[in-house]
Parts: sequence; structure tokens; C-alpha cells
Amino acid sequence: MADAFDVVVIGGGPGGYVAAIAAAQAGLKVACVEAREALGGTCLNVGCIPSKTLLHWSERYAEAANDFATHGIKVGKLELDLKAMLANKEKVVDGFTAGIAFLFKKNKVESVHGEAKLMAADKVAVALADGGERELNAKNVIIATGSVPSELPDVPIDEKRIVSSTGALSLAKVPKHLVVVGGGYIGLELGSVWRRLGADVTVVEFLDRIVPTMDNDLAKLFRRELSKQGFKFKLSTKVAAAKATSRGVTLTLEPAAGGEAETMKADAVLVAVGRRPFADGLGLDAVGVAQDARGMVVVDDRYRTNLAGVYAIGDVVAGPMLAHKASFEGIAVAETIAGGHGTMNRDVIPAVVYTQPEVAWVGRTEQELKEDGVAFKKGNFPFTANSRAKTIGQTAGVAKVLADAESDRVLGVHIMSADAGSLIAEAAAVMEFGGSSEDIARICHAHPTLSEGVMEAASLAAFGKTIHM
Repeated sequence: MADAFDVVVIGGGPGGYVAAIAAAQAGLKVACVEAREALGGTCLNVGCIPSKTLLHWSERYAEAANDFATHGIKVGKLELDLKAMLANKEKVVDGFTAGIAFLFKKNKVESVHGEAKLMAADKVAVALADGGERELNAKNVIIATGSVPSELPDVPIDEKRIVSSTGALSLAKVPKHLVVVGGGYIGLELGSVWRRLGADVTVVEFLDRIVPTMDNDLAKLFRRELSKQGFKFKLSTKVAAAKATSRGVTLTLEPAAGGEAETMKADAVLVAVGRRPFADGLGLDAVGVAQDARGMVVVDDRYRTNLAGVYAIGDVVAGPMLAHKASFEGIAVAETIAGGHGTMNRDVIPAVVYTQPEVAWVGRTEQELKEDGVAFKKGNFPFTANSRAKTIGQTAGVAKVLADAESDRVLGVHIMSADAGSLIAEAAAVMEFGGSSEDIARICHAHPTLSEGVMEAASLAAFGKTIHM
């Protein structure tokens, strides 16, 4: 009976470990199977946490190099100790992984280190990392195996010269020229790290724009701001091949629409063309768990697969591949298994690009509303008119509020500014409760704060006027 559980979670990332803890807190007996040595999944080990650590401290380095003197701060000769910066990143990661292990012990979640395979709806076989096999009997199974970086044909990733997002977190030295293949948020964030530390960065993107899920207006402003920071862009361009040598990488580029090829030299290449769901070796076909053409596990609105008692969450199911989405899905499933009715509003999931300025959004974009024929009104407020942005010397960006033309219900909010990732929370809260742009406009916001920019954008959407513009 020691191997009989109410819930077995496969995957210890932000979806899996949160689901495991939530289920245990509901009084269920829980085991969590993780193949990695450390808990936390991609997000904690080689994703969100290490990348944001490097983003933060590389930003401080760039400020000291470029901005401090303007504000009367003289630092003398500035030096980069890359080895120490990377060591600090690992220290932060280690602290978090140890923290999750502590939370498992505190909440009596059994951690099983090994590779899991689903043998039946109520049975999971684990090839243990230290040898042998263990069979877990489960009343419920939650698949939370996440995703892995997508690859390109003829662009072989060696994690030395041609790297994925994982390798880009640990380059031994700052490359003179870094080519980022893919204009999404992962490539732009990691490109920002190495640009701040001294690399020339060229972004090669197949589409004619960057960050395709971002509102068009903000994407144009964002690209302009990154160009000011030194980014170079080659849009509507395909990477046909890349060959690495001990001295660098030679890329073969072609126009996306077809045409004459060209070559480009780089010291390092980051392949950041998205991620794919990871369900390799789980045995889903053998037990009949349905997957779509992309390999996503098919679930209903309560994250149930077609196999009774088996659920799936996070990057392995449809929707944005975001850690916070996975975590909230994990809580929803744990509540459902415990006898409640766990829910999550899939229409209100904020997204953030952690560059400087940050870009954050929630809800619909302007182009989506136009394509669907939805009548709307909007308010745009530039941060050049925001007092807090001026005091901290970070005026690049805009707050954009989109509201229904008749009801004034907020349909989408898009922000490019310093700390946009925090500002978007107010918009998400208002949208979660069906609020209007007038609701935001009439909330008394502290002064001077960046959040006043969102208030003034809402005022423009609600009333067509605001005080500071």
C-alpha cells in the first residue's frame, strides 16, 4: 500500500509541483515524479528564474555603464565579471530548488526521482534515477511534463556555438556577434542580456514582425526601442542552414518569400523558434490518451483527458506556454480531484516580455478585435507624460486600454514601460471581475507612480480625455 496514491503527478515544474502541493493541502496522498535531479522544471532550472536573474543584473551593469553619470553617479572603471554573474544565477536557482524540496516535505508530497511511463489510467511505472523500477498505483494522474525548445532542420544545436535557450544562459564569454534566430520573447530577452554585456545582436525572424502575439502597435514601438539599444533585425528571413566551427558559425539566410541566399558570420547563434510539448516516453499512445497534430494532450475545460482519471496541464496542453498558466491549471485540477470545481479563466492570462522596457498584455489585441468585428474604443497614454517615468529616466512606452464600445467592459490592456509586468496585474484583476475602463479611470492611483499611466489610458478610453495629455 506504500505505493498507492490518490494523485501521482508526472513532472515537477511550475504546473506539476504546484498541483502536487495543492492536492496534498487538500488532504490527498500525493507523489510527484521528476526526471531532473532538481525540482522546478524548465522554468526554475533553465528558464524563467535564471533568465530573469541575468536580465536584472545585466540591466544594472548597462545602467552603470550608460546612465549613472547622467544622474551624477560616477563609478570609475566598470568591469564585468561574467563568471561571478553566472555563479550568482546558479545560486539563485539552487535556493529555489531547495525551497521546493522543503515544501514537498512540509506538505508530505513524496518526491520520486526518475522517468515515468503511464501504463494504465491508474498505474505509473518509474525508471528510477538510481536504478531499478517502481510502480505507483494512482486514483488520479496529472501529466505536467512541460515543453522543450523547438529545433530547425540543418541548424544543429550543440550548446556550444549553436545554443538553445538553455545554452544561452551559460555562455563562457560574451560573444562579439550573437545571432538570435526567432523574434519571440525568449530570444529577445536573452538577446538583451548579451547585448547589455557587450555583444552585437542580430535577430533573424521568419515573419515580418517580432513577437507575433503582441499588439501590433506595441510591437512596432518595441522594435524601435530595441533598435535604439543596438539590436539589428532581419525580418521576413529564413535560416536555411548553420555550420559551426571552432572559430564561429556561418549561417545561410534566405528571404522567407524565396529568393537569393546570403551568408552571415556569428560567434554564437541562439535558436529560439518556440517550444514544443514534451510527452516523449510517457506511453500515451499505448494507453490511448488523445493528442492533437502538434503533440498537445487533448483536454476538456476541466483539464480531463479522454482517459478517466487522467488530467493534463501546462505546456503539454493548448494555450500559452507560461509558467503562471501552468501553476493555476495545477491548482484547478487539484481542487477538482479533491471534490471541488477548480476553474481558471483562460481569457485572462497575462503575458510579459522582461526586457527594458518590459512589455505586458492581457486579453485581446486591437487586430484581433478588428478581425472579429468587435466594436471597441481605445485609450493610448504615452509614458513620456508620466511623472514617475520621467523621474526614473524611463519614459519609453505606452499604456493602451481597449474596451467594448457599448458596455465599456475592458477587453484588453497592453503596456510597454518599466515594470509593465507588475502593472498588468491591475488590468487582469479588473478584467477577471468584468470591470470597465471607467472603473480603472475612477480608481484613485498613488502619485507619482507608473500605474497612473494605465489610469490615464483608461480615462481616454472611457471619456475621450485625461488630465496630462
